[in-house]
Amino acid sequence: MTKLVVEAKDITKVYQMGEVEVHALRGLSVNIEQGEILSIMGPSGSGKSTLMNILGCLDRPTAGEYHLNGESVETLNDDQLAEIRNRGVGFVFQSFNLLPRATALANVELPMRYAVLNGRNRKQVATEALEAVGLGDRIHHRPNELSGGQMQRVAIARALVNNPAIIMADEPTGNLDTKSGDEIMALLRNLNKERGTTLIIVTHDPEVAELTDRIISIRDGRIAEDA
Repeated sequence: MTKLVVEAKDITKVYQMGEVEVHALRGLSVNIEQGEILSIMGPSGSGKSTLMNILGCLDRPTAGEYHLNGESVETLNDDQLAEIRNRGVGFVFQSFNLLPRATALANVELPMRYAVLNGRNRKQVATEALEAVGLGDRIHHRPNELSGGQMQRVAIARALVNNPAIIMADEPTGNLDTKSGDEIMALLRNLNKERGTTLIIVTHDPEVAELTDRIISIRDGRIAEDA
């Protein structure tokens, strides 16, 4: 039986903007199986970023139920939310979000500082993650000594180190040239194949979406298409 890593049911998110209520998500439901690669698409203001924030445990829904890896999320407090986010979600962002003065190794070690791992184990796991993304010879380089594609590989290695249930990639090729973007998508697909990592990619790019197994299109806070 296939395991569900994401179970979101009737998710609603309402933001209060002064006296105006903004309904970002309107009763949206989605299930995602372990090992899936899917993309979330939609125009600006459609709710896709809000959905990513909720699935990635960066925010809570106003109403509805969300289970990540079998764990109920919607009622957690901030500390509990941070804990499940650190254990269950790896993030890859368009702008890489690396510490500029830290080496690749130190950047990849960061998520493990919250886990119960001593320095020696952290260094070993981080080194293995960098080797897995093809950067075994760049572990002591700082971001300004790396290309855009290499910086995104560091970000992917960082996302992998806690063996998360899902990796959320927000426009992972957005700041890269076509060749580097293609290499990053090939790397993500390969990691999915080798490790069974579930990948959720938020993208505006139809060519990126075509490389995923499933495309969810969002419009006006609802799923318009799921194919």
